[in-house]
This record gives sequence, structure tokens and C-alpha cells, in this order.
Amino acid sequence: MSDSWPRRRLLAILRGASEPLDAQELARITGQHVTTVRFHLDVLTRESLVRQFQQPPRGRGRPRIGYSAVQRSVGYQELAQVLADQLGPDPRRRSEAAIAAGRAWGAKLDAGDHAVESLEDAKDVTMTLMSELGFAPERDAAAETDEQVLIRLTACPLRELARTHSEVVCGVHLGLIKEVLDRNGVRGEVNVRLQPFVEPELCVVRLELMARREPERDVTPVPVGAEAGTEARIAPPSAGRVAPQLRNADPNVAKQSAQQW
Repeated sequence: MSDSWPRRRLLAILRGASEPLDAQELARITGQHVTTVRFHLDVLTRESLVRQFQQPPRGRGRPRIGYSAVQRSVGYQELAQVLADQLGPDPRRRSEAAIAAGRAWGAKLDAGDHAVESLEDAKDVTMTLMSELGFAPERDAAAETDEQVLIRLTACPLRELARTHSEVVCGVHLGLIKEVLDRNGVRGEVNVRLQPFVEPELCVVRLELMARREPERDVTPVPVGAEAGTEARIAPPSAGRVAPQLRNADPNVAKQSAQQW
């Protein structure tokens, strides 16, 4: 069909039509003889590019045969495969790019506004999110502790693609979970890990409490050469280098320091 301009034109007309068209109508639109149009329509029908429909006759006579283009939708699996292939050959870079893409997705996703103040809250938000996306999550209560929660994903919508491109597919889902949790208040407090295919049909999300960092004390550094209890005083800047003046310092030390400068 690809080398036939008349058939390509007929197919384009049918794809743009809101209802089936018969051979007479197509002949009038294209300016071709109706017999020629029927020939091309027969070829398109055999190639499963158009479908025939029986339509009521105009006045007396036999029912008319209408034609409609077969709408071919792009499958999500095929689209995801193409996108995965475009991220390059390096698995680490593919994973980083996928996580970034997942975070971008999570930033735009309306995942509700649920303040996360505990590991239990983080689990509830993650369970709700993955349930809405079709992962059929299950809580693994037997593996839970005060520091970690495990969520079993039993129905990944992209399972087959994940088997060959797990760093991409799982990376996107990992970035998505991270972003949604961060948006709800757990940034830096809950670590998220996604373990693909711990069983042939099972992936696991692991939420872990991160150790809280103690606040750093505000300690003013003591300049080199200054003794404890002395206060460093920097002379105003000038065109040349000026040696720092130390109060309560040994005169001999100060003189030697000035000579070095």
C-alpha cells in the first residue's frame, strides 16, 4: 500500500471522516472512477487498514457498503520501550535520568495533600499512590519494624518492559514515590528503595527512617597563632598586605609575625 498514492489518499480521507463513506462518495471526493475506488478499497480491506460496514440504501436498491479506517492506537508498552531506548546505553545514567523523570512526574501529579509526620504516614501515602496507579500494593506487616516498612507491588502495569529495562521503569516509579513523599514533608527523613522482581511477579518498596543529624554547634574558629582567650582583630584592608594585629599577644611573636608579612 505504501507505494500507492491513490490508496494513501483514500486512507487519509477515511481517517478524517466522522462516519463511514461508500465508494460513490469517495469517487466524488477524489475524482477517480468508482470502479478504481472499489479496487483500492478492496486492497485496503485485505490489508486490514479499512473496515466495511453495511449502510441503508439511498432510496430503493441494495444496501450500500461503507468504509471506515481502522484506528491504530499507539500502545503504552511500545511508547515506553521507545523512550527507554532513547536514554542511552549506560545503565547508571539511564537510572539517574529515569529517577529525574519520575520526580518531574510526581511534581505535576495531583496526589493529594497529606501531611507526612511519621513512617506510618509515609506508608499510607505510598499505598494510596501505587493503588491509584494500578500496582495493587499490599502491606507486608510481618516485615515491619519501627525503622522500616515494606510494601509489596503485585501488579506492575509495565511488568514485561521492566524485565528488560528495570533501571528505567523502576527508576521512574522510584522517583515518583520520592517526589510525592518529599512534597508531603519527609524530605531527608525517609529513604525510599525499590527492589524489582524479588519474586517473578513481585516488586517491593522499602521505606526506611533515616538517622536524624544533630544540629551543628556554632563554633567561631580561632585564628592560627592566637592563644585561647585572645580575640583576633583584622586591620582594615589597604593597598598592600597587612599583618593581623593580635591583642594580648607576646610582643616578640607580634614582631616576628610582622617581619614575615
